[in-house]
Amino acid sequence: MSGGGPGERAPRGGARGRSSGGALGRVVRAGVGRRRTQTVVMVLTTLLSVASAVLAVGLLVASGAPFDRAFSQQRGAHLTVRYAGSAGSTEDWPAATARAPGVAAAAGPFALVSVRLRTEGVEAPPGFEPPPLTVVGRASADGPVDAVALVEGRWAAAPGEVVLERGSRPPGAGVGTRLTAGGAVLTVVGIAGSAGESADAWVVPAQLTMLVGERPPAFQMLYRLTAAGTRAEVAAGRDSIVAAAPAGAVVGARSYLDVRETAQENTAAFVPFVTAFALLGLAMSVLVIGIVVSGAVGAATRRIGVLKALGFTPLQVGRAYVAQALIPGSVGALLGVALGNVLAVPLMAEVAETYGTTAVLIPLWVDVVVPAGALAVVAAAAFGPALRAARMPTAAVLRLGASAAGGRGLRIRGLFGRLPLPRPVTLGLAAPFARPARAASTAAAVAFGALAVTFAMGLGSTLVAVKTDGDPDKGGDVTVRTVARPDDTAPDQPGAGDGGPGVPLPGKPADPAAVAAAIAALPGTDSVYRTAQTQVEVAGLKGGAPLVAYEGNTAGSPHTMVSGRWFGAAGEAVAPTRFLRATGVRVGDTVTLSEQGRTARVRIVGEVFDLGGDGMTLRSGTTSIAALQPPYMPPDFAVTLAPGTDPADYAERLDAAVSPLGAEAAVTEAGKSSVIRAMQALIAMLTLMLVVVACLGVLNTVVLDTRDRVRDLGVYKALGMTPRQTVAQVLTSVGAIGLVAGAVGVPLGVALHRQVMPAMGRAVGTTIPSADIDVYGAPLLALLATAGVLIATAGALLPAGWAARAATARALRAE
Repeated sequence: MSGGGPGERAPRGGARGRSSGGALGRVVRAGVGRRRTQTVVMVLTTLLSVASAVLAVGLLVASGAPFDRAFSQQRGAHLTVRYAGSAGSTEDWPAATARAPGVAAAAGPFALVSVRLRTEGVEAPPGFEPPPLTVVGRASADGPVDAVALVEGRWAAAPGEVVLERGSRPPGAGVGTRLTAGGAVLTVVGIAGSAGESADAWVVPAQLTMLVGERPPAFQMLYRLTAAGTRAEVAAGRDSIVAAAPAGAVVGARSYLDVRETAQENTAAFVPFVTAFALLGLAMSVLVIGIVVSGAVGAATRRIGVLKALGFTPLQVGRAYVAQALIPGSVGALLGVALGNVLAVPLMAEVAETYGTTAVLIPLWVDVVVPAGALAVVAAAAFGPALRAARMPTAAVLRLGASAAGGRGLRIRGLFGRLPLPRPVTLGLAAPFARPARAASTAAAVAFGALAVTFAMGLGSTLVAVKTDGDPDKGGDVTVRTVARPDDTAPDQPGAGDGGPGVPLPGKPADPAAVAAAIAALPGTDSVYRTAQTQVEVAGLKGGAPLVAYEGNTAGSPHTMVSGRWFGAAGEAVAPTRFLRATGVRVGDTVTLSEQGRTARVRIVGEVFDLGGDGMTLRSGTTSIAALQPPYMPPDFAVTLAPGTDPADYAERLDAAVSPLGAEAAVTEAGKSSVIRAMQALIAMLTLMLVVVACLGVLNTVVLDTRDRVRDLGVYKALGMTPRQTVAQVLTSVGAIGLVAGAVGVPLGVALHRQVMPAMGRAVGTTIPSADIDVYGAPLLALLATAGVLIATAGALLPAGWAARAATARALRAE
């Protein structure tokens, strides 16, 4: 019989003709059933890569889909620009800004005011003030830019009517509710949604004069830009508009990218690290499947020779081994699609809640394209080694035995044998050199596993640090509230449920002076400060921004600075990253705050790490905002204890002292975040999947290696090697590989973490402090250095036990 080249002719009735399909099918089924270990490995690796990719791509697409769809349908404003009313909205220059370079369409000018709307007939308890709302005078919901979508009711048609933006309406307000603003009474006639959040409420233009008495103090223009895909393009459009307006006319501007970022912040935070895990899973899938198929081909060289002798062509042999990979790969892909969609449910629920929709699902095309791409990768990984083996001459293939490589590495074995180590250990150390390619593949799988563990440990540590450092409102060891609460924060207000400042529920406040005296008189008190929370108007921001004012010794405030410093003098303030981006302000710039016509200017001296209040909370001293005469808000006291004082005992004693005053004291608790908990659970699960697949890759390689060397094992046992020494030999061989792989994987995991964490911060509009990213201390790195050895050893335990239990006589008969 000649060598099995492509032109080799099959005998009649052999693999060609009508019977070839059935014969090929029997070969495929026999191969899948015989190699159970390889089948399980391919199912799990494909499942992991598909689930991670479906989750990553689905999150990326679906998280932005509701906003992008609504923004496109409403022709949302890329830029909402606020102008000073003194510039005169009746002049012709607003129209000139609509013709500025880079502007595609414009709407306005629309007069606006900032008012606090109260529900008529409902008496607010002392200390409670609703947040300021941006009310715009607009005759119609339609327009070339920002065509507001009515959700309920109708548009305002006459004075005395108001339409509320659905995300800004007061708690309980709906169509028919009567609201008061100063001396005016407004009836809610509609609920609407603006994708770009251009206003909190709309009235007819004539109503604006009735609200402020004279000419409105400001007006807005809405712009769509010819290029607005990036912040740089939006900034260029803003500069062009500012250049077309009179000097000083622009007092604020907001990009739609900030609105979009806020809307999808919860799901956007998942995308960077899920994408990283998806790419790791895909790389491991290609690697491990390649190892499995190459090992299967190497272990079946005689079988391939028999198939070629029976008339199978190289292409048919290649197809057979591709099919043997695609069958478990298809099972894994289907399970991966299902798992990816299940994991996406809680994340997509965040998106659904943001937009008030019933369901947001991963797009169907993602569920089709991702598994199809994964199966193409499986086929490519399987076809190469199978076709190479099938192209070998038939006679040469038939001469190859399973132990063809048994004589390799003898020189290395002799060198290691001179070391002052037990013989099983030296044999184990020399084993990888007998098959260097297989050892390299095993090392790569273990390195990926060590990389995943290192990456996950860094993510988990950073998330814990972020949850702690990102909540400046949890100050001191003990917190004293001057309003006893059933719940602190109204659920519809910013910060509800996430540790943000929010708006305290109304109640009768205790006397702050009496509470302060009780705190100062209690033994164990080191320092104390109090905070007042309110909402102030900031030029250019719809609805203004939350403000936390501090009074007292703020040394116990748990602030973490991204840049700059904490405020220390009158007229200074700090702000989080998102506030600075939304207002275009930098550290060192001045911001003008206003309240019912009163203004105060504060200089931003630092960028604080703050995840509460949608990342928009300003923080300053009470003296800095005294000119605003802010509505009285019940203050909270943060108490730092003297060293050695038990917080629980102190809180109990303090609570007994302030309870008669109407206040309550409790140990300060760390804020809770359902988003971070979901991230941690997802990270743990994805890491476990990657580690399991790495272990299975090691298991598959050790099984093949043990079968190849079964005769050598028989000789060793005949010479007196015990089962325990056999296990030690096998584990030493993979442990050495794991040590080297861990030395490679751990630094790569650290590097990946340092790339992904800043991306996660940018995805949610903040800057994670470098101290929260540099979490790999010496003890943790020392622990992670063992990850490669542990993964390799765990994967080799089963085949090592099998080798130890193998009968000596049977091993000696094996070839």
